[in-house]
Amino acid sequence: MDFKTLFSQLVVFYGKLTQAQKIIIGTAVAGIIAFLVFLVVYTSEGKKGDNDGYQVLFEQLSGEDASKVIEQLEKDKIPYRIPRENVIEVPKEVVYKERIAIASLGIPKEGHVGFELFDKQEFGATNFDQEVKFRRALEGELARSIDSLSPVEKSSVSLALPKETLFVEEAVPPSASVMVQLYPDRKLTPKQIRGIKKLVAAAVPKLTPENVALINAEGETLGDNDDASAMGELSSIQQQYKTKEEKKQEEKIINVLAPFIGGKDRVVAKVTIEYDFSEQSSTSEKFDPENVVRSEQSSEEKREGAAPQQVGGVPGAVSNIGPVEGLAGGGGEKFEKTTGTTNYEVSKTVSTTKMEFARIKRMTAAVVVDGKYEPKKDASGQPTDEIEYIALDETQIQAIDALVKQSIGADEQRGDQVTVRNFEFQMSKDGMRPKDAVSKTSLFISTYIAPFTPVFKYILVAIILFIAYKKIIIPFAERMLEFSREEEEFEKPNLEIADDEDEDLAEKVQLMRKKVENQLGLGENFNEDELKYDVLLEKVREIAEDHPEEIASLIQALIDEESIPADSPHKR
Repeated sequence: MDFKTLFSQLVVFYGKLTQAQKIIIGTAVAGIIAFLVFLVVYTSEGKKGDNDGYQVLFEQLSGEDASKVIEQLEKDKIPYRIPRENVIEVPKEVVYKERIAIASLGIPKEGHVGFELFDKQEFGATNFDQEVKFRRALEGELARSIDSLSPVEKSSVSLALPKETLFVEEAVPPSASVMVQLYPDRKLTPKQIRGIKKLVAAAVPKLTPENVALINAEGETLGDNDDASAMGELSSIQQQYKTKEEKKQEEKIINVLAPFIGGKDRVVAKVTIEYDFSEQSSTSEKFDPENVVRSEQSSEEKREGAAPQQVGGVPGAVSNIGPVEGLAGGGGEKFEKTTGTTNYEVSKTVSTTKMEFARIKRMTAAVVVDGKYEPKKDASGQPTDEIEYIALDETQIQAIDALVKQSIGADEQRGDQVTVRNFEFQMSKDGMRPKDAVSKTSLFISTYIAPFTPVFKYILVAIILFIAYKKIIIPFAERMLEFSREEEEFEKPNLEIADDEDEDLAEKVQLMRKKVENQLGLGENFNEDELKYDVLLEKVREIAEDHPEEIASLIQALIDEESIPADSPHKR
């Protein structure tokens, strides 16, 4: 592409334009350039950090670690910069290499070490060394867990683990201290403070949350007023629960009354619930009146006939000899004995009942409903444009009152109260009035056109682009094409001589030739055939310059045709 020729054509074309066309084209070009500049600046702004060639090497460094990192960079002759506090940046092509090299030297040294201390086993380590390592690892793991909280910037944990003893009186419980440094404008909630104490206590045997001391970077003790904080948090929870339940009851009333009142905006309901949040539990024992036999014992003795003769008396011959025959025997005898024992089981039922979280003591509800609106009638009974408010009658009010009580579960024995009133809503009255043309137009736009505003924006942009294409781009392209054709016609005039020209045109050409001959002094010696030959030769030269390849092919074809013998079948 010949840019010089194109530029000259644009300059000539611009000079032929009118003042209005110049203004339009200049404004369009300036707008396009401004838009491209805006895109370049906007897209490059987000990549500014990468385009400057520097990336972060380390951040959140302490003063000691930062000085060691800078010393190592200066030793390695690596350029660096400090854009803000505790942040060091180096050229991005060496950031990973330097990070690994500096980390291999043990820099930065600050940071929590955990159970990775036991990755390497040291030969000859004593039991005391292992205990110290375990305590350091446990402290580091706890500090890492505390650092994960969003308000905590960094933390430190110290554990006091006394030696175990066989004497209970001499046993000392373990304790712990935690120091947290918070981000600016942030603080720990009571729930987070309790969570930190429980986390540390759960990691150490026999450690209780009461023996965990928590302080901030200013030395202020956190969590001393746990009871007060817990009460405040509980009070906040109770208030949230109360507000949520009241809102739920209000929505029930509005949803019940809205269908036949005329909409949710024509009902106002406010509910107040008094709760009893005290914790109560009761234990009861009940004895079963139906006794159950646990064990039963019985014994029975029975004897009939005379008892055997007993020989007794003063020791001597008679006693030793025994009964003497012929003496009278004892009379008949009968003996019976029955004994029984029954043990009954004493049964009872023990039940423990814990009351619910919140018990309703009393509920009150105030409900305001709108009335009816109808066109006001004239003397003849025909409706007019004026709107008349009609209040609800007593029967309707009572029906609404009953619906409200049923919907919220009001209990009169508990002392619940429901009040229903009927008032005129000014907003509803204004909405019922006949609308003028402006109001109707506004209502139509807000109802049918406003929802499609996002679509209309894209349609408007498409229309503007279409108009710009039709009115600016296409005419501009057509003018450029016309200008190009005019230049071609001006640079390449048609020198061909046609045989069927008009006679008048031929006469004019002859007169012009004679005039040129006289001016050149050719006179009578001028040959017309030579002039034609010269003109045709100039035309052939121009064609050869414009289409050299085609002329070369034509000449080659003529040479090939002449070289073929006359009797050859390929000779044409």
